[in-house]
Order: sequence, then structure tokens, then C-alpha cells
Amino acid sequence: MAKTFEKAVTGFNHNIKHKGKVYHVQTEDSGVSNPHIITHLFVGGNILATKKSSYGDIVKSENLPELVRELMEEQHKEMLRNLINGSYDNVDKSAQSYQPGQLGPDAAKAPRPSQPQPLPLTQLAPPPAVVALPPEVLAARQLPEAPKENNVGVETLFGEDLISEKSLDEVILSYLAGDGS
Repeated sequence: MAKTFEKAVTGFNHNIKHKGKVYHVQTEDSGVSNPHIITHLFVGGNILATKKSSYGDIVKSENLPELVRELMEEQHKEMLRNLINGSYDNVDKSAQSYQPGQLGPDAAKAPRPSQPQPLPLTQLAPPPAVVALPPEVLAARQLPEAPKENNVGVETLFGEDLISEKSLDEVILSYLAGDGS
């Protein structure tokens, strides 16, 4: 008889610095009643990318919690790899976001020109090149509402201090995250 799996598997949260910005990757399980794994990539409080996958085809497995955990780890690491490999570097640079500890500009104190002067045609910049967005970014933009943060306070495989318990992928990602590049 299969084990019962009534609650969701504890998720992962990981902060990583990439090209001078702090990104937050969050992966969570929705539980058997809604068998999905969702990973979000945040920057400055905004969702930059989302990946959602279903595990409805394996809900009857005897070792479901272990299988879901493996799927979650792989999806989480995939988002981290994509970030480090630059998949999201050119996504929505115009969006307003602030890094931890950074305050937004005070609009009341900023001087305002009385009438903006149009630039001569010779000084206009060419239109920006159209960049194909990764599917995770398109999925994040189609979310009907912002995701809820998963604050269960349980230690996970990610962020542990003991290197001996980490996989090679995790050691590499930890090294790259500390590099600051």
C-alpha cells in the first residue's frame, strides 16, 4: 500500500548575487491535491521568471515525497543555472526595482523641467532590439496574482553550512553565488 502524502514538501529559497543584483529563487510544492512545483525568480521584489511543472502522473508512487523533492531540487537548480548563464540578463531592464537597502528616488525633491524639449531626429536612439523572452519569463508575466511566500522555517539542503552534505551542483552554485559576478 502506498504511503499517504497529505501535505506539501518543504520548498527552497536561495539568494544569489549576479552582475551586481541580488536575485531570489523560490521553489515550492502545491501538494497532492494540486500536484505542481512552482519556481519563481525575483529581483527587487518583482517576479522576473516562473516555471511551473506538474507531477500528477506520479501521485500514486510509494516514495512520492522523495520523488517530489528530487523534482523540486532539479527545477530550482535549473532556474539558478539559467540565471548564472545569463538567460535573464536582458529581460525587462526598464522595470523599476530596488535592491536590498536601496531607497527609491524622492520624486517630490527631484527637479522637473517645465516643458520637455524634443530631440532632433539625428539624436534619437535606434529602437531596442527585440529579444525573445525565455518561457519562464512569459509564464511569470501571465500569473493572475503574485505568489505567496513560503516561510515554513525548516532547514533545507540549500544553504546548509556542511559542504559534505551538498551535491557537486550545489557546491558550484554556492561558489558562483559568493563570487559576486
